[in-house]
Amino acid sequence: MYSDLYEKSGRDIIRELGKRHSDYRKRMGYTQKEVAGKSGLSVFTISSFENGSATGITLASFIKLLRAIDSLDEIEKILPELSESPRALFKKQNKK
Repeated sequence: MYSDLYEKSGRDIIRELGKRHSDYRKRMGYTQKEVAGKSGLSVFTISSFENGSATGITLASFIKLLRAIDSLDEIEKILPELSESPRALFKKQNKK
């Protein structure tokens, strides 16, 4: 999947995320209405995201959706915290 990820448009990636969100939501046993109540977003917004017709979802809304389906910790996988660079470690070591 990762090799062809760069060949996909941003819209295509967002559509896939919407489908994946739907799968997660259903597996967790939540309805769109329940997610709307937990996230503060409308059922229309959630439905549009999940069916791929809303490809302009904001990051703030996406975070609300992850939080509503108890998957906010997955956000760490998008840009994981970097470990200290070898150069910085070398500089620290030399200061001692």
